[in-house]
Amino acid sequence: MSRYVCCAGYMPCSGRCGESRCPEFCLATEVFLCFGNSVASTRFMLQDEFNIQTTRCDNCIIGFMFCLQQVACIFSIVAMIVGSGEIQEASQLLSCLAELVYCTVCACMQTQHKVEMDKRDGMFGPQPVMAVPPFQQMSRIDQPIPPSVGYPPQGYGQPYGYSTQAQGYPAAGYPPPGYPK
Repeated sequence: MSRYVCCAGYMPCSGRCGESRCPEFCLATEVFLCFGNSVASTRFMLQDEFNIQTTRCDNCIIGFMFCLQQVACIFSIVAMIVGSGEIQEASQLLSCLAELVYCTVCACMQTQHKVEMDKRDGMFGPQPVMAVPPFQQMSRIDQPIPPSVGYPPQGYGQPYGYSTQAQGYPAAGYPPPGYPK
């Protein structure tokens, strides 16, 4: 909290809100009263800090959110001028949908923020070691019971490849008759 600046220093009020004396109170005030600015400024700060570019998908989602809010606003103005109940209901429905999309986008952004800050702070730990996948056998047409994948087969008798008789190398009957040696 010693580094906290209101709206990450991106707004005109930044640094003038008493952040140095009581950063927790300023942060709570920022989140409750300026939620949109809080999310956007955190996004800008992390993009600047980690040199992250906004993707086309991000632009599309944010653009859709803004367009939906604009259409809801236009419907609201038209409903106010015309006085039509149907347009007023459509306006309220669009406003509700715009708020839902806004809240969803903000939640996604904040999840991205948390992941980036956890990466920065080394919270992910060591990466898992990649291992070679286990050996698998392909099913052959001439086998009455296919090889098991995952769990051993239930009720098929002996699992594939196992027998009660000792086998030498190569297995008896291999190579098939007529196969060139």
